[in-house]
Amino acid sequence: MLKAEIRKQVLKDRLLLTDSAYDALNKSLLNQFKTLDFGKIKMLHIFLPIIEKKEPDTFLLIDWLAKNHPEIKIIVPKADFETALMTHHEYVGPGDLKKNTYHILEPQKGKLHEGEIDLVIVPLLAFDLQGYRAGYGKGFYDRFLQGINAQKIGLSLYPAIEKIDDVNEYDIKLDFCITPTGIIKF
Repeated sequence: MLKAEIRKQVLKDRLLLTDSAYDALNKSLLNQFKTLDFGKIKMLHIFLPIIEKKEPDTFLLIDWLAKNHPEIKIIVPKADFETALMTHHEYVGPGDLKKNTYHILEPQKGKLHEGEIDLVIVPLLAFDLQGYRAGYGKGFYDRFLQGINAQKIGLSLYPAIEKIDDVNEYDIKLDFCITPTGIIKF
């Protein structure tokens, strides 16, 4: 399947989810997330969800981390749509977030982070059995992930598809992907 077809289908499927089905999938993702080994993680980068698009609710993961691993610093992105690059900021809480033009929550006052990151929770619409992902197509995360040596873990409401047919040299492979039913290693 091509990424454009995948995007169209997954966005349609997500929007058809009932609130109760969406909540159940997110709770299952959290349960899988809890099984990760956080022993060596000091800096964790995580995307903030666009709830209107029924993206995985990463606030559940952030809240769990804050309670169970307060020693881990949480880093969240801010996108520059002119350059297609992101900056990364310390997460200081929901009160610091504001929606941009694309309805993406972004930090306003969180301190800029330019150091090492140990783990990145990567957004995606779909992923394949080889560990490649289809996002929204702007390449923000592929550019970001090229320059870092962090563990890359996708977060998906759905199981893997067989194969993304139009993977290119700029696509960065995931190390793992968390789904509601398990964690897949690549």
